[in-house]
Amino acid sequence: MNPSRPFVYPDAHSPLACDGVGLDILAKRYGTPLYVYSAQQILYRLQLFTKAFQTVPHLVCYAVKANSSLAILKLLAEQGAGFDIVSGGELERVLRVSKEAAGRTVFSGVGKTAAEIDLALRSGIFMFNVESAGELDLLAARASRLRIRARVAMRVNPDVFAETHPYISTGLREHKFGIDIREARRVYLSAAKQKYLLPHGVSVHIGSQIRSADPFGAAAHRIAQLVLELRSDGLPIRAVDVGGGLGIEYHAGQSFDPKQKIHQYALALLQALRPLKDVQLLLEPGRFIVAQAGALLTRVLYRKKNGKKTFVITDAAMNDLIRPALYQAHHEILPVFPHKDARKRTVDVVGPVCETGDFFARDRKLQEVQPGDLLAILDAGAYGFSLSSNYNSRPRAAEVLVEDKKHRLIRRRETVEELMAAELP
Repeated sequence: MNPSRPFVYPDAHSPLACDGVGLDILAKRYGTPLYVYSAQQILYRLQLFTKAFQTVPHLVCYAVKANSSLAILKLLAEQGAGFDIVSGGELERVLRVSKEAAGRTVFSGVGKTAAEIDLALRSGIFMFNVESAGELDLLAARASRLRIRARVAMRVNPDVFAETHPYISTGLREHKFGIDIREARRVYLSAAKQKYLLPHGVSVHIGSQIRSADPFGAAAHRIAQLVLELRSDGLPIRAVDVGGGLGIEYHAGQSFDPKQKIHQYALALLQALRPLKDVQLLLEPGRFIVAQAGALLTRVLYRKKNGKKTFVITDAAMNDLIRPALYQAHHEILPVFPHKDARKRTVDVVGPVCETGDFFARDRKLQEVQPGDLLAILDAGAYGFSLSSNYNSRPRAAEVLVEDKKHRLIRRRETVEELMAAELP
């Protein structure tokens, strides 16, 4: 198994494969567009976190929002992973695959409703990551009403800059997330007065797709100081949730060793948290675990020229993978059938949705392809299907999991009839 890339050509004459299973076989069996995931790669990435933090008590809480497929959640739950959720629906998914995993689940998010809080309390989740004083008041009221004591951590905003896309940066004061770290002690002391609230941890999350370990270390250092202050106030803080956000490389040719990245990340966090004793470390990786384990398989419909521009039009669209349109994100695109001597052309790879923003690549050099050819859009395992939609009344793609050189359907393709089932004409 390739430790960083599960999608490879077995040899110069074979089609692109996922852990030894040809993508052409999957396209023929399940159709396109099709999300394909490597179970081996997902478990490998989880194991990297487990090994890197083995010297300290820790819990890896997979960020469900990255990819909420039940099969993937079950795969991780069976390995003892915890979960980071941001909605009641995500909690229902965790409960569907393992009710006991609720005890390894943290509930984040700025807009928890009373119904969601009640569900989480009754399910016995591990901890609430509280993001405002108003949320704390609501949680106290619901916990008192149900007579269930809730562990809480305040998500504090450390005002640490992380170099990433502005839409996924969350650690500055002007962002909607968290509580200003300067106000945290006051909020914690208020929580400690509530009979059914137990201040148990401190939480932080500074953003996503962060490729340097330094911002994580800076944030953890500020959190460590806050924990020491809270303990001096008599609060029994026993957990530090450092969030997620560790990034990957989406561009081919850029050096990326996941094992080394995890090592640097662990070193930065553990050094910053060294002053703390008797503390459990919570980690919330999402993208790092599933992004490179997934690809979107699509078939070329047409080639088209408009002036000097050449367009490759595929049966996948922005409703299937919105990251290029939303974040101007780069995804490598490979032909499933490589041709050593084929000429490369500069093309735009686009979908059939009626939006100029419906594209996967612009001005990309790509092996010349024809209608009917298959393309694989790589590194699409995170925020691919989970951000997909039914825009243009397009049914969402099917999903397949490759495990031990076998493949199985984990989500069947939607039908148009299902899209309209809840509507009343």
